[in-house]
Amino acid sequence: MKYSYIARQPILDSDRKTFGYELLFRDGPKNTFPEIDPDKATSRLLSDHFLSTHYQTLGNHVGFVNFPYQSLVNLVPTLFPSDSLVVEVLEDCEPTSELLDAIKKMAKQGYRIALDDFVPSKEWQPFLPYVSFIKFDIRIVPIAKAGLFISKLRGSKIKFLAEKVETYDEFEQAKKAGFDYFQGYFFSKPELIQRKALQPSFLTIVQLCKEIAKEEIDYKELESLIARDLSLSYKLLTFVNSSAIVSSKIQSFKQALVYLGEKRLRQFISLVAIASTDSSKPNYLYGLSIQRARFCQLAWCKSGQRSDADLAFLTGMFSLLDCLLDQPLESIVELIPIDEAVKLALTKGEGALGKILSLSNAYEHADWEQVSELGISLELSDEVLSQCYDEALQWSADLLQVDI
Repeated sequence: MKYSYIARQPILDSDRKTFGYELLFRDGPKNTFPEIDPDKATSRLLSDHFLSTHYQTLGNHVGFVNFPYQSLVNLVPTLFPSDSLVVEVLEDCEPTSELLDAIKKMAKQGYRIALDDFVPSKEWQPFLPYVSFIKFDIRIVPIAKAGLFISKLRGSKIKFLAEKVETYDEFEQAKKAGFDYFQGYFFSKPELIQRKALQPSFLTIVQLCKEIAKEEIDYKELESLIARDLSLSYKLLTFVNSSAIVSSKIQSFKQALVYLGEKRLRQFISLVAIASTDSSKPNYLYGLSIQRARFCQLAWCKSGQRSDADLAFLTGMFSLLDCLLDQPLESIVELIPIDEAVKLALTKGEGALGKILSLSNAYEHADWEQVSELGISLELSDEVLSQCYDEALQWSADLLQVDI
């Protein structure tokens, strides 16, 4: 069987909390979702990846999955549990009576149906009583026009999702138009660019991140850094005490070091550090920073560059600082003590670190053509990249107790 890529993109509610993920598949060099038929191999491909790998990282959230026409008619979605799956009807599906019968059957079995990239037409009217979500691509159907359609169905059970929301202003407009959920990258762009001095506590965070990215942790240095910032110390102890592995209350940072061990310590400090930047930001943004850090580190090592893996980790983690601090990345990196190679990767996308970061971004956006090109140049196979991504997802999910 061919190896497939799967990436995920977050779907947020009006409070910018994660509601679910769209899971994006690629099978083979044509960058397309595989044509589904009842064939066992194809069913196994979906089952192996969707069930065994990605249900672990969905947590309590739902997974939106695109299914082409034939797979819907063949009721392939019913192979998967209905509680965690939203069945997306692709925009190129014809609204035939055959498809309507299949949608009715799945809805009756408890499956939630979403119409993807919806463009209103009378042909889809009979489907609406069985639909739970309608997704509008706001690049195709403007927010104002979609808002008129939403107002007509105000009393229905249908929830509306705005796709390709790229700016904070678009997010606000979509909310006012009646959208319930939002998909896009508005959450990873600065809401307001402003120049302000970096607080001393933030520089401590940078030093902490540098320490946990090293192969061998210097515990004395960590203890010294934590002691400089009371709020940071308090947050770390709070996270440690909320961990399932802690059976008795941890009273000091020294205790935390002993109790957690190196692996969990790296994870907790990653979370506390990145979440200390701005508590008003979407939770997913913190998870994405940590996920990127781990993906960059893993891909760096798999590409044969064992040294400087800590720099790859930092590159991923700091790649969203502009979004977390609402300042230009170029200004931020000039004020923090990080390696020149990391600065060049972050601001100009240069060097091997820049290439690894570009690879991470391409994977997140499901830009499979770019993923393939960068993978070839870094001598990373499809299978290795998929493993790195899955491991990074699981690592961040473990850290955030799958609430990301």
